[in-house]
Parts: sequence; structure tokens; C-alpha cells
Amino acid sequence: MPDGHMSDTSRRRFLQVTGGAGVGLMVGFTWTGTSRRAQAAAAAAQAFEPNAFVKVAPDGTVTVLIKHLEMGQGVFTGLTAIVAEEMDADWAQMRAEHAPANAKLYNNTAFGPIQGTGGSTSVYNSWTQLRQAGATARALLVAAAAQTWGVPASDITVSKGVVSSGTHKAGFGELAAKAATLPVPADVPLKDPKNFTLVGTKLPRKDSAEKTTGKAIFAIDVVQPGMLVAVVQRPTRFGAKAQAIDAKAAKAVKGVVEVVEIPRGVAVLATSYWAAHQGREALKVTWDETNAEKRGTDAIVADYKALLPKPGQLVTKEGDVDAVKGAKTLKAEFTFPYLAHAPMEPLTCVVKLGKDGCEIWAGDQFQTIDQMNAAKTAGLKPEQVTIHTVYAGGSFGRRANVESDYIVEGVAIAKALSDAKVQGGKLAGRPVKLIWSREDDIRGGRYRPLYVHGMEAKLGADGSVLAWQHRIVGQSIMAGSPFDQPGKPDATSVEGAAEIPYTIPNRLVDLHTTTSPVPVLWWRSVGSTHTAFAVETFLDELAAEAKQDPVAFRRKLMEKHPRHLAVLNLAVEKAEWTKPLPKGWARGVAVAESFRSVVAHVAEVSQDDKGRIKVERVVCAVDCGIAVTPDVVKAQMEGGIGYGLGAIMYGAITMKDGVVDQSNFDTYRCLRIDEMPKVEVHIVPSANPPTGVGEPGVPPLGPAVANAIAALTGKRIRDLPFAGSVSV
Repeated sequence: MPDGHMSDTSRRRFLQVTGGAGVGLMVGFTWTGTSRRAQAAAAAAQAFEPNAFVKVAPDGTVTVLIKHLEMGQGVFTGLTAIVAEEMDADWAQMRAEHAPANAKLYNNTAFGPIQGTGGSTSVYNSWTQLRQAGATARALLVAAAAQTWGVPASDITVSKGVVSSGTHKAGFGELAAKAATLPVPADVPLKDPKNFTLVGTKLPRKDSAEKTTGKAIFAIDVVQPGMLVAVVQRPTRFGAKAQAIDAKAAKAVKGVVEVVEIPRGVAVLATSYWAAHQGREALKVTWDETNAEKRGTDAIVADYKALLPKPGQLVTKEGDVDAVKGAKTLKAEFTFPYLAHAPMEPLTCVVKLGKDGCEIWAGDQFQTIDQMNAAKTAGLKPEQVTIHTVYAGGSFGRRANVESDYIVEGVAIAKALSDAKVQGGKLAGRPVKLIWSREDDIRGGRYRPLYVHGMEAKLGADGSVLAWQHRIVGQSIMAGSPFDQPGKPDATSVEGAAEIPYTIPNRLVDLHTTTSPVPVLWWRSVGSTHTAFAVETFLDELAAEAKQDPVAFRRKLMEKHPRHLAVLNLAVEKAEWTKPLPKGWARGVAVAESFRSVVAHVAEVSQDDKGRIKVERVVCAVDCGIAVTPDVVKAQMEGGIGYGLGAIMYGAITMKDGVVDQSNFDTYRCLRIDEMPKVEVHIVPSANPPTGVGEPGVPPLGPAVANAIAALTGKRIRDLPFAGSVSV
């Protein structure tokens, strides 16, 4: 790609509140969670460094600078819709582009002083911020029209991008230059949700046209003059380091330019990906495995299970589980494997490193953290690192890691080329495109941790749940990260278990945190991926033991959680829970809250004459507050169901003597198109602010299916994936 194709120059101009026919109107303000008046005052005081989101061009187009990564989840559409709604714009005139990496302007208010995407926070943390941005832009345009036409602002209306009063009419672009010269209003009212015309409606996605025509730019599409392509040979065992390197055969491969060692492995650079790949195949590296993980999966699971009888770090304590005597006791153990994220676009970045700065092109999910880690690797200051965020082909959490592994690798390779010992420094400054293959991705770590759960409950004679104990064993995702809270349990290990929507008088949750060289990371819906399964399937076991319908059993325990109860009721109503099914079919239900949203699934499964299980239908109900773009909400629920179903049926990263067994989609199986069930999504009407939708569709899927299988076959599944327990 030519240098100018993704130049940051125009974006920097957008960040300045300025006028002139060539620029139009730029609206900025600082969101601090304080009053709108304070926000406007802060914006005025920082006129040259505002938190700017909206640009109105002379041609009338409105561009929204999106501070979050568009990785397929629909933020270009949802966040743009929020601004368009408050501006009373026409959807056709709206545009979206990634904002530059600048935490002072574009921090994620849910994360703190960093820019990043994750935790299903994009709409949640931007809702008020972007409404204010859109309303402010509208107010400035109205004020410009009032001054131009000599009429009161109260006589002016705005509809579908047209400002009018009597015989006067003007588009946004015609008023932009004048509006840019006016003072930012101190207090701008926001719309009453009952007057929304765009939010809550079906809108064409803003990224679809580019993606379907091939015009969309992903990191793999970025080309720089003189660019080299790099691949890295990494150790087969996590924690190993390069001991000896024989690069002679690799350098003999046509197209290979250089071989350099970096902290994470050995990089082969070439004029093309294929040449680099072939060079890596010829490269010979001896690894020091002194500190490497050498256990296999079975040994790790055995070590974890040995901890189950022992008390762990206290997470939740209500009442006294040990004081409950004479009740019927049920116990269960669950095993959850390591899981790879496996996005369709593996990790890729382009790095251009100079003496005074570094430019990075990537589908970047954690811009601020990546800037810091890249700067440290390059020997620069974070402000000397410029990140150009481009589209990403999925992530599911993989691109958001606090060590910035693939970004750091790219920068480390570029820095190695500047060493005078490498061809006399002749390669210094050459841009580098680092590409991970699918095999690199599957074998490369950053997995959802392996967990073992121990459950115990005590039932009264009337079937009431008197006591509940939940013990979890697994690695910490947060340990050593900026989000770590030393001395406290890792919240990502126990979310979905620490708090549950069921009233039980005596409850205990504790945690054993283990260590291993195997790198772990949040995976789509993080802790709830395993805790929801254990909670919801064990609850079904208790209902069966109490000889009660699983829905009625949940309703009784949910009386103090009306939001969860409403979602459950909607799901079972739409699924016609009590309606008879064909022979060989059964239903299962599960409810889970994650990322401030509540989702319930009712799954229908069938079993054929060969004993094979198939998920036929999933009815989903979701309470995510105001559904800004209902089609996107539905798509995220559908995607979460498909992603979660593939994981529970087949997903597992296993190791033998510390070496990962899987390498591509032939061995790390994902859901196939003919296995996708019919999905119905029902959104609970709400006037509350939006909550997350990117991840909450995943957690209740597994237990709903497992509970349906148990209802159909009598078999309780406690070890994932299902393929090891039933025929699928």
C-alpha cells in the first residue's frame, strides 16, 4: 500500500477544532463522567487537544471517529448510529473510520486511562459520550443556521441531515464552516429515547460494502516500499529459549534476506511470505527447555484435581455451608480444556521503525498497551509510536493481550535489522510485515485457561437448595498484567460463579490459582465460559434430584432477580417449553449474566438411530438495555451461539509432553455450516443504557445443550468437549 493510503495527516487535522471551507466542522469534548457543562468547559480549555469524535465535511458527509477496533462485531455501525441519532442525520451521509491511537482523547472509560476494545464495552462506554458529541454537533449547526438566517434557534428543525426554518433550508455541509467558528454550547439536551428514529431500527452496516467488495484494508493488505515479510520459528514447548541457531540452509532459500534472533524465537525475513515460510522450514534451532512446560494434558488435569479436596482462596461466603446437616448431598467435578481463539485472520502487523519514531499498522485491540510495549522494545517513548488501526478479521480476545506479543515481535524484528552487525546496518529502516500462519496461531498459546471445578450442594426434603459450594482450579489471566490485583482472587477465573442469580442461604466459592509456562488469555466471555456451564448444568442436576421442572426450579430461586427472571420467561415462552417435541428430541435451558447483559438459551437437540446428537434449534432471549442496532445484537447472539457450540462440541487444545497436538482446523475442529442450528433471537424491550452483546451469547449455550442432552439420554456431561462423551 502506498504511504499516503493510510496517512494520519487528515486525522490530525480532524482533531483540531477549526473552520474553513476545506475542513468543515469538527466537534470535540472531553468525557470525564462529570456534568455536560464541565465537559464543554474542558473542551474549550483544551481546544487543540479535544476528545474529538465528529467531523462534518463541506459535502455534508459526517464522519465518526471510532475509538474501538472494528473486528466484525459492528462498532462502525452501532457507534455511528448513536451520533447520527442525536444529530438527526440521514444514515446515508454517515461515515466511520478508526480513531488514531491516543489515550488522552480516546480512552475506554470502562478500562480507565487506556484506549482499547474488549469486555463488550464498546457501546456501553461510548453511549453517553457519543450522544453528547452528536447533540453538540447538532446544536452548533442549528446555531449557525440561526445566525445565518436571522431566526431564533427554537424555530429551526433538523431532519435527515437537513436544517430548516420556514423557507430556509440547508444541509450540514453548507453550515459546517460557520458552525466551526461558534463557541461550544455549555449544556446540550439529549433526546428522549421515545423520539429515537435511528437507534433501535434496522440499519445497513457501515463496513459491509468495503468488506464485500474487497476494498477493506486489513493488516495483511498493508504494503510499504522496501517491505520485508517475516515469520518466526518459536519453540514447540512453552517456556523454551533458543540455544543454538543454524541459519545456513535458511539463508540459501531464494528470496530469504536475513535471519535474526528475537526474544520470542528466530525470525526469517524474505521478499515474500512463501520464501520466508520456506526459509523457516530450512532453519535449524536447538532449544533450551530447562524452564519449559513438559507436562501433558492428563498430568495437568491430575495436578488440578489433586487440589479439589483442599480449601482455596476465599471468593464468596454467605452463611455457613458446613453448618447444614442431614441434607441430601450431591457432588460433581468438571474439566474444561485450553481453548484457542482461532480468529479467521491470524495475527499480522506491519512495523516501520526509524531512529525517532515507529509506525505500526495492525487490527489493534489494545492501542495504549501496544504503544507502551512497542516503545519499550524499540527504545522509544510511547508518544513516538504511531498506531494505524485497520480492520481485524475477528479476535475473540486474542489481539488484546497485555504483553502485545505479536506487536512486540514485529518491533523486535525491525529493531534487529538496525543492528550494525546485521549486514552492516543496510537493512535498518526497512518496513517489516510479520505474519502468523494458522499453525502459528493454534500452537502459539494465549489460550483460554484449562480449569477444573468441584461442586457440592445440599438439598432439603422439599427440594430446596440449602447449601452450595463451588471450587475452581486454574491459571490466572490477570497475573502480572496491569489489571492484576495482588492478594485478591483473579476476577476472570471466578466471574459467573462469585455472583449467581439464585438465592441460596449458604454459599461458598473459592479458588486455587495455578502456574504454568503455557500463556493464557481472556477468550470470548472469559470466566463465564466455564463457570456458567458448571453452575447451570449442576443446577439442572439438582432440579432432577428434586423431581422438579428445571424452569420452575430456576424461577423459584430467581425471585430476587427480576431481570434474569424476565429473560428466562421470554426464552421459554418463545421456545414453547411445555410443547411436546418429536420422538428423539429434548430441550435444555440455561441463563447467564456476563458483561452486564443477561442471556437465556433454550436448546433443542435430537439423537438419530446411530446415537448421534445434533443441536436443532436455539431460542435466545437477551436483555442488553437499549438495542442500538437490533440486527447487530441478533448477529452477535447468533455468532456467539455458533462459536460457543463449536467450542463445547469439539474445542480443545491438548498437549503431550508439553507439545501442542493441534495445528489447524483439521485438528482444532470448529463448527461447520451444516451443524449450525436454527437460531431465534428475542430482545427484551428496555429503556436502560446499552450493555454488552459481543460476548454474552456464549456462556449459556453450552449448559443449555448439555442439559438437553441429559434430558434426552440421561447422561450428564462434565468434561468438555462433548465429542469425548457423546457421539456428535
